[in-house]
Amino acid sequence: MKYLKKIIPFAVSIFFVILFCYAAISKVLDFENFQHQISASSSLNGFSKFLPYTMIIVEVLIAGLLCYRKTRTMGLIGSFVLMLIFTGYVALLLSTNKNLPCSCGGILEKMSWQQHLYFNMGCVVLSVIALVLDLRYSRPAD
Repeated sequence: MKYLKKIIPFAVSIFFVILFCYAAISKVLDFENFQHQISASSSLNGFSKFLPYTMIIVEVLIAGLLCYRKTRTMGLIGSFVLMLIFTGYVALLLSTNKNLPCSCGGILEKMSWQQHLYFNMGCVVLSVIALVLDLRYSRPAD
């Protein structure tokens, strides 16, 4: 059972590395469209100049942190915060009934806003579970 508690943070980290790298690469490959979608959101209007670059850099940075045992905890915290922000943004869009195109990139772009909310909420829960287990069981014994 203890092995499972150690492997879950590792598996969740792999999931987030794949998710964030996939999302970042999709955004880079269609950067003009991504920039346009960000600027189309009135909620993000003041940030539309630097936000596209920042999102890509943060996703790649967090993915990098998740790749190494020494930085995994920081990467899981980053994953939690980023997914919480994304979830809040999607919830805001749903509550204001704005019908904006998704700026996530790739397959994720095909989801409805409601599906996105559930997916992001699941990612938040996964990051919390992985973070708790990582903090509790993945540290070397003294």
